[in-house]
Amino acid sequence: MSLEAFLSYLSLEKNYSSHTVKAYNTDITDFKAFCLETYEVFDIDTVSYNLVRSWIVSLVNTSVSNRTINRKIASLKAYYKFLQRIGKIEANPLTKHKALKTSKKLEVPFSETEMHAVLKQISFEEGFEGSRDKLIIELLYTTGIRRAELINLRLSDVNVSGHTIKVLGKRNKERILPLLDTTAKVYETYIAERSGLEVIADEMHVFLLKTGHKIYETLVYRVINKYLSEVSYKVKKSPHILRHTFATHLLNKGADLNSVKELLGHSSLASTQVYTHNSIAELKKVHLASHPRSKK
Repeated sequence: MSLEAFLSYLSLEKNYSSHTVKAYNTDITDFKAFCLETYEVFDIDTVSYNLVRSWIVSLVNTSVSNRTINRKIASLKAYYKFLQRIGKIEANPLTKHKALKTSKKLEVPFSETEMHAVLKQISFEEGFEGSRDKLIIELLYTTGIRRAELINLRLSDVNVSGHTIKVLGKRNKERILPLLDTTAKVYETYIAERSGLEVIADEMHVFLLKTGHKIYETLVYRVINKYLSEVSYKVKKSPHILRHTFATHLLNKGADLNSVKELLGHSSLASTQVYTHNSIAELKKVHLASHPRSKK
């Protein structure tokens, strides 16, 4: 029952997405399976750190990456913190645990040329699905919203005449984002196609399937991979890479970090600074090409 209570807490009180709650459940269930199979321990609520460390060793020995192991342990640590909070245990066995070292993961954004090509040069399918898919890419790139924010965007959140959209982000934090003229036009084209659906089962949300129901996470990934693969050879193509691209292109054009922070809905500048790497790389190019001392 403790795990079910924890998952309910994440969903209802912490307002985590279903995707995030599922990931926590998977990590903790994996640990439960290890304890049962290896040590015949049925109840993980009162285990010692030694048992957790044994699980870490087994994960390392099966070539699980340090990054994945750290995520799994973070899930477990949050679970024990919850048990401590409700009085089920006195101490968190992972309080003094130190995360495994990981190499910094550099995410490569799409170039301006690639984004121009996907939105201006390739042909989207005619009709509802083509207009929807184009709007998905257009909106992710021109507003920097998260995948979950896009999926949960409501018709009432879009103000076409005022050129703004209202987004409900993490921790129920609301923000208003500007809508470009080009994006507004793509939106209106989609809405016209959407109104022509035979059945609209979900009248609240913007993005629907052909069946009239709200879109799901996998579809967003599929759309991005389908169209970006036509213009880019980059291995990783995801909603987050488009968010990364949005931030990088703004910074490259001179946008200040605080403004980008507000647009992305970050709570601190530290979260936004991860996007400055590529901006700095661009500045280095300009510096090298322009400074008199760089010429031999």
